[in-house]
Amino acid sequence: ATLEMLDPVARLSHVETILEREFRLLELEREIHQQAQHEVDATQREFFLREQLKVLQKELGDLDAGNRDHDELRTKISGASMPAIVAERANRELDRLQTMPSASPEVGVIRTYLDWLVALPWSTRTDDLLSISNASRVLEEHHYGLPKVKERILEYLAVRKLSSRMRTPLLCFVGPPGVGKTSLGRSIATALGRKFVRVSLGGIRDEAELRGHRRTYIGALPGRIIQGLRQAGTVNPVFVLDEIDKLGMDFRGDPSSALLEILDPEQNVNFSDHYLEVPYDLSQVIFIATANQLDTVPSPLRDRMEVIDLPGYTEEEKLHIARNFLVGRQLSEHGLTDKHVKFSDAALRRVIREYTREAGVRNLERELATICRKMARKVADLLPPPDPIAPSTDGASEAVAPSIAVGSQGADTVVPSVSEDGDLEAVRPITITPTLIREHLGPRRFSHTAASAADEIGVATGLSWSSVGGDITTVEVTLMEGKGRLVLTGQLGDVMRESAQAALSYTRSQASALNLPEDFHERMDIHIHVPAGATPKDGPSAGITIATALVSAATRRPARRDVAMTGEITLRGRVLPIGGVKEKALAAHRAGVRTLILPERNRRDIIDIPADVQRDLTFVFAEQMDAVLSVALTSLPTPAPA
Repeated sequence: ATLEMLDPVARLSHVETILEREFRLLELEREIHQQAQHEVDATQREFFLREQLKVLQKELGDLDAGNRDHDELRTKISGASMPAIVAERANRELDRLQTMPSASPEVGVIRTYLDWLVALPWSTRTDDLLSISNASRVLEEHHYGLPKVKERILEYLAVRKLSSRMRTPLLCFVGPPGVGKTSLGRSIATALGRKFVRVSLGGIRDEAELRGHRRTYIGALPGRIIQGLRQAGTVNPVFVLDEIDKLGMDFRGDPSSALLEILDPEQNVNFSDHYLEVPYDLSQVIFIATANQLDTVPSPLRDRMEVIDLPGYTEEEKLHIARNFLVGRQLSEHGLTDKHVKFSDAALRRVIREYTREAGVRNLERELATICRKMARKVADLLPPPDPIAPSTDGASEAVAPSIAVGSQGADTVVPSVSEDGDLEAVRPITITPTLIREHLGPRRFSHTAASAADEIGVATGLSWSSVGGDITTVEVTLMEGKGRLVLTGQLGDVMRESAQAALSYTRSQASALNLPEDFHERMDIHIHVPAGATPKDGPSAGITIATALVSAATRRPARRDVAMTGEITLRGRVLPIGGVKEKALAAHRAGVRTLILPERNRRDIIDIPADVQRDLTFVFAEQMDAVLSVALTSLPTPAPA
């Protein structure tokens, strides 16, 4: 195209443009070449300097620092008592490390891997304290009640004393929050003389959290199991897997499937972490899992564990725990002693009854902490302010704190004195009475008045059970003129709705025996409501409660409020067994219920109910709905004449 141009000026201008472009390309190539040559020269210069440094160090008789590190690692590997296959892998990785340039990115990865291998306890173990009496004393000191758990641990110790080849137990403590599941694991470790490790599984969705990440990932580390063993420093700690029922799963894997290998005694002898890629023996670890409920735990995982139920505490047990454990701990945490503050049993009972409603003691301890904070302030106010002027040499103190009336009663007045060093020496400690509880915690938050309420028509008291313990449930039924509609409210689940349908069908089938018109349901709208409408409810155990409230509303016979009941109902009026009997019995006892109606086939379950609760409750075991109505209603409806 350039040669075809006839105008010489245009042809020269075009040639100039082409030459400028070529010159720029040549200049760019020259710069790239110079930069590359500079980097190569720098690398070669560094290499030559390092080689010269090695030669100089050898001439001076000094070993290379890198060689010293490698020799130290090899010594650690030989002294770590690793299995042969693990030691072989470690030495192979160390050989790779020695041949790599120090600037290689693989150096840090291999070094971190070797540090993990030599830091793990491959053979270090603690000897079990096989004294059954000592273990029993430790468990009693740290936890009140829980006889089944303590008995199971003492049985393990007895067998270990007779045979060293026994498999370690795999326990799962199931119970409501605050009953001491996690702290019980720590007490077991203390009783056995073993190290204690706790790993929270709540919210874990990635399998790699347990098995570790492969070393190909940047920042890869072993899983929580291996990390916990390194923390413990022994191969046989007590390992608590907390909140196992709250494991999740997503596209990254299922952590519960990883636990199958970890907890299976047939497989965990050769547990393989993705990061280590060598077998590790977990068979000597005592794994203890905790959960609030087992419904969300996969059945293969549940099958591998020995489940031990930890029920809620009774009022007497809570009083004992508060008096002997919680009060002392809270006083100590707030800088107080029993010389400053004392709690009366009546005050503790008021806190338990009117300010907490729980199966455990977590909220109870929180309320005691609130009282201790207020008492700490009162006690601190009695101390004299720090004197900016140096004290006189005679050591006498002229500052005297005034008297303070803590409560409205004269017995609650403290007359303090101040010692020479400014410490408070109360003549008489502050006694926390029920009056002071109201003063410091405010109006009562809970009232157990269900059993003391007046008997009502169409209102029956049932019992429910969930992961947080048992509770009472009221069922209300109202009949109104209408066209036979059934209205169910109160956030009822599908199973509970079907129970209501079954209860209505039973009532209709017994219309003649109950002295009701055959078509009463066609002329009436039936509204069944379970209060606490914002709380979802489900399950079949409210069947007989709904039926009792229906019969009460239809026959105008009041239902007794001091009677609570639980059981599934059939169309033929049979009462079927249910679960959570102990938790429901404890809830009935807390609410002041005097009579508890249970299915006949649940008679065997009352052995788990504490003796003091059994003494205060009258149990009625029913096979048919007739037996329930004869106790729950104030009087039986008379049959219609033939």
